[in-house]
Amino acid sequence: MARNTALHFRVVEAKDLPAKDVSGTSDPYCIIKVDNEVVARTSTVWRNLNPFWGEEYTLHLPMGFHNLSFYMLDEDTIGHDDVIGKVSLSREYISSHPRGIDSWINLSHVDPNEEVQGEISLELQVLKEAHRRVLCCHVIEARDLAPRDISGTSDPFARVLWNGQVLETSIIKKTRFPHWDEVLEFVLEEETVGGVPLTVEVWDWDMVGKNDFLGRVEFSFDALQKAPLKGWYRLLPFPSAEEDAGGKLGALRLRVRLAEDRILPSRYYQPLIDLLVESILCPPEDKDDITPLAVLEEVCSVESRQDVATKLVKIFLGQGLVVPFLDYLNLHEVSRTMDPNTLFRSNSLASKSMEQFMKVVGMPYLHEVLKPIINRIFEEKKYVELDPCKIEPSRTRRISFKGSLSEAQIRDSSLEVLKGYLRDIVESIVGSLGKCPHTMRVAFKKLHGFVEDRFPEVENQDTKYIAISGFLFLRFFAPAILTPKLFNLRDQHADPQTSRTLLLLAKAVQSIGNLGLQLGHGKEQWMEPLHPFILSSIGRVKDFLDRLIDVDSENEASENQSWTPFHPSATIKEGYLQKRKAEGLHLVSRFTFKKRYFWLSNETLSYSRSPDFQVRTSIPVQRICAVERVDENAFQQSHMMQISTRDNGGQLSTMYIQCKNINELNQWLSAIRKATISNECMLPFCHPGTFRGNRWTCCLQTDRTVRGCSRTHSAVTLGDWSDPLDPDTEAQMVYRQLLLGRDKLREKCLEFAGKETTLEQGRGAQEGTSDRRMAAAARLLEVIQDLEQAHNAFERQEEEERAAASPAPHP
Repeated sequence: MARNTALHFRVVEAKDLPAKDVSGTSDPYCIIKVDNEVVARTSTVWRNLNPFWGEEYTLHLPMGFHNLSFYMLDEDTIGHDDVIGKVSLSREYISSHPRGIDSWINLSHVDPNEEVQGEISLELQVLKEAHRRVLCCHVIEARDLAPRDISGTSDPFARVLWNGQVLETSIIKKTRFPHWDEVLEFVLEEETVGGVPLTVEVWDWDMVGKNDFLGRVEFSFDALQKAPLKGWYRLLPFPSAEEDAGGKLGALRLRVRLAEDRILPSRYYQPLIDLLVESILCPPEDKDDITPLAVLEEVCSVESRQDVATKLVKIFLGQGLVVPFLDYLNLHEVSRTMDPNTLFRSNSLASKSMEQFMKVVGMPYLHEVLKPIINRIFEEKKYVELDPCKIEPSRTRRISFKGSLSEAQIRDSSLEVLKGYLRDIVESIVGSLGKCPHTMRVAFKKLHGFVEDRFPEVENQDTKYIAISGFLFLRFFAPAILTPKLFNLRDQHADPQTSRTLLLLAKAVQSIGNLGLQLGHGKEQWMEPLHPFILSSIGRVKDFLDRLIDVDSENEASENQSWTPFHPSATIKEGYLQKRKAEGLHLVSRFTFKKRYFWLSNETLSYSRSPDFQVRTSIPVQRICAVERVDENAFQQSHMMQISTRDNGGQLSTMYIQCKNINELNQWLSAIRKATISNECMLPFCHPGTFRGNRWTCCLQTDRTVRGCSRTHSAVTLGDWSDPLDPDTEAQMVYRQLLLGRDKLREKCLEFAGKETTLEQGRGAQEGTSDRRMAAAARLLEVIQDLEQAHNAFERQEEEERAAASPAPHP
């Protein structure tokens, strides 16, 4: 049985930030930390005190966490970035909001004494000697302490305080992983009573100025007298009430949700999955009948519908039944739609499921179609504007050496640039027939047939095309063009100028997806110069859609198989990275790294001098046993990771790689960890430093083969469309949503029961229909109850095991 912790957070926007630059503005960005480890960095919004980001992340944390912190900084070209403030949320606070947090939170001051991290290993006991009692504090070691010195390390020592007495360990210089192994003793007087706590503090020694606080942990003396304590203890800051500065530092709008679940063995979820599968394999003859799947849609909140759709898509992908699942939802949606103009316009489970289905199955296809064009737009950085109210002639001076262009010249130039980009986008899309996943083509073919049967009238002949293009163009291609970072097409958000170009292109692609039906009806009449190109593209798009659905759907063997995001040999991630030369031990750090192009698949991690270079060095993924960050002080370089492998003889070797920024580092860590998720050789510990000068730079141990001083994080990954299928985890999330909607489900049962009573009294023609509806809701309630009882049983078992083991109480 496993535990799954998924942390979903969205950095929406900030307001009323203080000006940090002489210009009277700031250049804000956010750093997001989980337990003091940087997991993401937003883009910088230049010259703005009310920035908007809208950046969303999901983090899988199997071992849990304590705090989620958002640090607001002002980026400076010269010197260090200025800290504006922070928002810190404890796991307990996030957990107390089961439906998530969505609010403005004032920024608070950043107090160095509260910026603590790491753990300390202690053994505490009261010993009885011949004529006295002694309180023994064995200070063994600490790990992952906060770096306080400019070198990226600290000079830590431990201070033990009890009953007015103070004892200290030795100072161990230049390490965040000190190993003391010292015993400090307090002699207890006969009249010593409880109530005086034992406090262990860790400090960074400074030759000049005062020492820096690194954290503390406190123990009850009464507990020590009853039983000895031994283990790792989390370091905490001094107790103080966090000051939110009363809004003087501005506020940050956040959306945060924690999904923390116990994942039961598969057999407990099978009844729920069977109910959902039954809805599509054995649909009711009467279209008005309610199935368990339909009941699920009714009881789920609108806010959770996207998450539910994602989980259901993955469940049915795992069952090899995703096309029948989408058929069921789409047929139900089409059948109840009276006006073709409103088809799939709501946030129904059908529309959300189709949208998530395209993201899960079609993301490699999207990248192949759009990425080259998006990269060119980012690189060219051309000034483009059609709206007369937004044209800035001064920004076009670099285009013409004769000075600024006129507004008419800017519009003409912008029109040609946009038409050029649009031409390439349309060419890439209509020429992508062979790249589109077969499963997507079959799903679109079925949808086309449903809509054609429902709206056969001549005046609605375009509806069958718009049903497909509405998903493919309006909900897939256009959003990816508008915000490439959210679709992993780019590592960073676009600058304002490029963002404007992408917005205009996305609007045009939406109009093409709508088959030009709404051209000239909106407020943006300045888009009219693009209308001839849009109208000329519609015929080609229709032809593309006709060819797209011209696929054999009778033999669905390929669809009725469990789906995987990638073929084993398909490239999951690729790009240039800096690889450290193995022979560069004695070279200056900047000369030990060489630029190499890396490819990652589920089978190998390979690299060469360039993408076109024929000779590649390949590492089998199954030999990778650790993928971890590297301390900055190891090579005096930031954004580094290490990949440890074991050869056939059992010999360990480590490759060090540098990424461009923190987001690229996290993406590569996550991608490689997902590829190695089934490896049985993963190491539980590693060294976050390097072995240099006959010792490890992290813990200063001289034995090269000594066990690592830091825990590994092989299962900590970023959540995205490439997550491996996990039916039990997906089913658990569906159960949680049903649990939240149980009251509504019970109301449905009572509603159906009441209708059945009325029909029986009136002997209506629909007698028995409400009974079947009530049965569907009742079966879901029964499954919820069974799963709830199973969770309670496992929880009691865990409590009994903890009580039997009598663990030391964690402070």
